[in-house]
Amino acid sequence: MSGSSRIFRSASAAAILLAGASLIGGLTACTDDTTNYERATGPSGNRSKSDVRTGLGGRSQEQGTLFGPGGLFGSKSEKKEDLGGGSGVAVNAYLWRASLDTINFIPLVSADPFGGVIITDWYTPSETPNERMKVQVTILDRDLRADGVRVSVFKQQTSPKGGNWVDAQVDPRTNIDIENAILTRARQLRIAGGS
Repeated sequence: MSGSSRIFRSASAAAILLAGASLIGGLTACTDDTTNYERATGPSGNRSKSDVRTGLGGRSQEQGTLFGPGGLFGSKSEKKEDLGGGSGVAVNAYLWRASLDTINFIPLVSADPFGGVIITDWYTPSETPNERMKVQVTILDRDLRADGVRVSVFKQQTSPKGGNWVDAQVDPRTNIDIENAILTRARQLRIAGGS
């Protein structure tokens, strides 16, 4: 048995050695003749600053990575763009603040400053106890524009039979009036901010 285990050990060692050699050979086969040229660019064979910035072969180092441009987790430049220059709010700050100010009398369920969505809870005005409404404000742009905000109002009334809440028609003018109030407040905030 000792002779066969010695043969088995030497065969295993040879297989590991062969696998390692083929791996190294495969990796070196991936290089081409241009690597020496790419290293020796710029005056006196040194790499220039533009070469360092663009990467080997004139490509950005962010391109051509795993699963397409930007790689598996996105590129650094995309992440910088998504943050909106580090403002903390991914939508227009004036529209965001004006939206919160305009609907501040209704309790909020959700406020997402990165998605630009504000959703209120159901609100029952004291003048009409058999009606309730819910508002969703969506900020669509990073710029202060007239079409940068969209408001959706949902309305329910109590049913004459049973007193359950049923959906009711909302006057289309209501959405526009709230949008205009938000835009007016946003303009006031911008003027007060001095920009």
